[in-house]
Parts: sequence; C-alpha cells; structure tokens
Amino acid sequence: MRITLLLLEMWNLQTSLAILGTLCLTAVSGYKNGKVEKSCESMMPEHHSQPNTTASPYRLTVNASKFSPGMDIRVTLSGSDHFEGFLIQARDATNPDGSAVGSFALVDPKISQRLTCNSIEGSAVSHTSNAKKNEIQVIWKAPSNAPPTVQFLATVLAHYKIFWLKLPSPVISQGDVTPAPPQSTTIVSTNSASTSILPEPFTPEGCGRWKSCLIDPVGCNPSIHTNCFFLSFSTSGQKVSFELSGPAQGYVSFALSKDKWMGDDDAYLCVNDGGRVSVESAHTTGRTYPEEASQSVLTDVGWRVSDGVIQCKFSRSIYTPQDPVRFSLNNSYYLFVAHGTAEDGMIHRHTWQPLISSHHQTITGPPEILTGSRSPLLMKCHGALMLIAWMLAGSTGTLLAGYFKPDWPERTLFGQKIWFQVHRMLMSLTVLLTAVGFIFPFIYRGKWSTRAGAHPYLGCTVMILTFCQPIMAAFRPAPDSSRRWIFNWLHCGVGHAAEIIAVISIFFGIKQQSLLLPYPWTTGVLSAFVVWTIVLKLVLKLHKHDVIRKGSVNEDKLPVFSDFSGNVNWDTKFRVAVLAVFVLGNSAFCLSLLGSIGNV
Repeated sequence: MRITLLLLEMWNLQTSLAILGTLCLTAVSGYKNGKVEKSCESMMPEHHSQPNTTASPYRLTVNASKFSPGMDIRVTLSGSDHFEGFLIQARDATNPDGSAVGSFALVDPKISQRLTCNSIEGSAVSHTSNAKKNEIQVIWKAPSNAPPTVQFLATVLAHYKIFWLKLPSPVISQGDVTPAPPQSTTIVSTNSASTSILPEPFTPEGCGRWKSCLIDPVGCNPSIHTNCFFLSFSTSGQKVSFELSGPAQGYVSFALSKDKWMGDDDAYLCVNDGGRVSVESAHTTGRTYPEEASQSVLTDVGWRVSDGVIQCKFSRSIYTPQDPVRFSLNNSYYLFVAHGTAEDGMIHRHTWQPLISSHHQTITGPPEILTGSRSPLLMKCHGALMLIAWMLAGSTGTLLAGYFKPDWPERTLFGQKIWFQVHRMLMSLTVLLTAVGFIFPFIYRGKWSTRAGAHPYLGCTVMILTFCQPIMAAFRPAPDSSRRWIFNWLHCGVGHAAEIIAVISIFFGIKQQSLLLPYPWTTGVLSAFVVWTIVLKLVLKLHKHDVIRKGSVNEDKLPVFSDFSGNVNWDTKFRVAVLAVFVLGNSAFCLSLLGSIGNV
C-alpha cells in the first residue's frame, strides 16, 4: 500500500511537470480576422504605432480611368513584398478624408471580406486572416450618387507595426469630367525623436554619484554580463536622461508607478523589431495592453542590440504639458523593470514578475544605488513557510508514524509514547505553517488570483485536507475500538493525499510570477527531493517487511534507548540512521530552495 502511494506520487509529479509547460499564456492585441470597422473613418490600424513614411513596395491600380453609375471597376492591390492585412475604400478624390463611396463585390472570399462603413454595406474590403499574400483583387460598383471623381485608398500591413496608410490609386472620373488633382494623402509621423545607434554598451560608472541606478542582479555590469538588467537616470537642467538595458528576445521596459501594482503607470518600451529597436512612451491601464502615446515626448533616442541584450536611451522633459498622461519627474515613484517576447513589434505579456524598486524614488532627487526584488515579501514568506511545512515538518512527521512505532515502546513523554508525541508536534507545526502561509497570498492580492493556474486550487485542497487531520484525530476511537481501523485508514489516506498534493502544488508554485525561482535549477532540486524521499521510504518499507534485516532474535527484543548502556538492536540502529539521513537530506534540499527565494 505504501509503495503504491509513493509510486503514485512520482507519477503525479511527472504529470504535473508536463501540465506546467502549457500554463504560460501570452496576451496579444490586434484584428487578424480583418474585422476592422473601428478604423473605417481614419483607415488607421489600432496597432500602437505610426505609419511608415518610406516608399511603399505596394501599388493600388484600377482597370479603367472613366466610369458611370452602375459600372464595375476592378481594383488590384499588389506588391513586390508579401503583406498580411489591408483595408480598401473608395472616396471622393477631392476629399480623401470623407466618407466611403459605393460598394464592393469579392473576387476571392477566402482572403477578402466586405465591411460595413458609414452604414453602407460592402463599402470597404479587408483581409480574412493574417496569412501572407502579394495580390488582392476586388470589384467596385459605382453608385448612382457617385462624385465626379473617385480615388481608391488602401492601408497595407506588411506585419503588425510596419504598415502604409492610405496608399492612393489613380483617379477615375465620370464621363467627360476632367480629373481634379488628388489631395495629398502623405502621412507625417508624429514621432519627432532623433534616433541613433549606440556605439558602446552602458556601464555602471557614476551610479550613486551623478546618476541613480537600479541593477539586477546586484553588482552586475551591463557592458560585461549578458544577464544584467540595468536602469539609470540623471538630471540635466529641465531634462532627465534614461538608460535601459536587459536580456530579452522581444522587449525591455520600465514604468513609473505610484504603488507596487500595475495600472495607471507611465511606461517606456524598447521593442526589438527585426533587429531594429523602437523606443516608445506609453500608458498602462490595469493589466491591459499599453496604450502608446500619440505624440512623442522623447528626444536623444539611441539603441543597440548585441548578444541578445537590448539597450536604449532617451531624454524627456521633467514636465510634459503636451502629453498630460506622462508623470512629472519631480515626484517620487516605484520603478518597474519588465521584459518579454515580441512578434513583429507587438509585445506579449511578460512571463517574469517585474523587478520593483524597494521604495519610492524621486526621479530628480539625489543620485543613489537602488535595490529591488521580483518577488513581494509576503509571497516570499508564503513560499518559505510552505517549503518548511512540507519538505521538513510534514515529511518527517509522516515518516515517524509509518516506520518508528516499534521504537520507544516503553518510554513516554507527557503520558504518551515518544513517537506519537514527536509525530503530533511535527504535524501540528505543519498545520500551523500551512495555515499562516495560506493567508499571505490573499493579503497580497486582496482577491482570488485568476492567472495562477492550478496552484491556488491545489493549495486550497491541501489546506482543507490539512485541517481535516486534527479534526479526525480529536474524535478518533480508542485503540481497542472495533471502528479504529476506519480512523486509521482515513487518517493515513488523507495525510498521504495532502502530502502528495502539497508537493505537486510546490512544483506549480515555484513557477508563479510572484515567486519565479530560477529554472530549471529549482525544479531539479525539488525533483531530487521527491526521488530522495521515495527512495528512503522504500528502503524503510523493505526493512519493515524483512527484505533488509540483520540481527538475532535476542537483539530484536532490545528496544531503542531501553537503557543508556548502548544496548540497541540492529534494526533500531538502521531505522534511526535512515531517519537522520532523511532529515539531513531534506534540510539540504529545503535550504537550497529557501536560498533561491531569498535571492529573487
């Protein structure tokens, strides 16, 4: 029975590790299905970026220069490069910012679809997916109330943040009407920041003297160590210069926050898009996608990408009245540093908890070297208490109950057998540590965590099973009762279930954002602990069933510590030796993980 439970424990742990790999989800924003009615008027994608102002590789052509009401005009969008999305409309050539004119019919419904703009069904055409394409054709039907001259406009997306806005076609006209010169549709970028490539990486020189620095790990050098996250800022007149560096596949960012929670923050992002870094200011509302500033307040922008490390710098004024959502730099804020992946310039939700400064810092205040942590103190305490409860107290308590009842048979402690008193003390400690640790996440979050996966559900299950144990023990029948076997099985089964689920929960817990321990090292330590526990309990199980045994019958009659002359039988010596090795090993595994918690 015991061996079966232990093997079941190993199988469950392997299963939990496989499930854990599916829990990292990313949040994206966009309209891959082409339902872009929100952009009917402006034809501007809601992609948090500015349109490309370089020469477009795409052309918008028509098969006629004249039209009459009811006539069909074939419109073709093509290019030398593939594109993922598009939006096509017909408009009055003398008023390209006006409403859409006429309606379209589809040539290939698999890759194009009609949209309703300005309450006119089919007055625009867009993509059906982000599949790459290099040509699209549609048919425009001229309405009876068409203006004298018409021009087709297309917004074309090469990918998420690279697009051209309102590419024009040749102007077509009715009858003998002379086409009027089309109005300009040139888009001027609102980003006025001058950009340069940084000649060399940042260094911590000057930190605490003429610039403030937040560095993780403490003491690392961004010019040497590729795992170094580095944020510095210094004041010069009415401007503050920022330097940001960190290893990331997609982006590094920092934010100024009035508290230690995401939301209503002044954020700045350095996003790697195909080897080129865009430096953007944004504003966050709750945990939604950052809303990029419509007007840049950044100057002296520079960047570099090397060895998987993104670095960027910029300056901004202390006050930005032209952009009221930007925070005044004369006030004090918590500093957040986050990183994550990006695709086509679109950032994904970070999988690591942001590095958060330990206290408020006035941005224009005296220079200092800041410290921070990726894990709140309450969550560190939660993790530490749970590790001590289930890797030391709980596991040792169940071991004593399972294999040490034959020892200390005559000696008592406070009127009860010694093994029972030690077992009860350890399990009471387990209940206490679990209960206190269980409360901390709710104090920290203030509510149920919706993005913690299976961990909180497993934790609640462990808490319920843990509380059931002392309740059952308080109402247990007498040892000679006919119903005692029911209690024994329930007490044993619930205890083993709590222990197994607790270990599975720890596997999930070490990957939580609020306590993200180094991977795969900590997973390896925890896996080694599980194997270690199973092996030693298996050894004791084999010894209990006489598979491992030595000594005469007379020696078996000698109880442990029956006197103080050293007369201890071999079996007891063996069990005590295994217990000592078990406790020492579990302590080493537990201390290793506790050290990791202290360093995050």
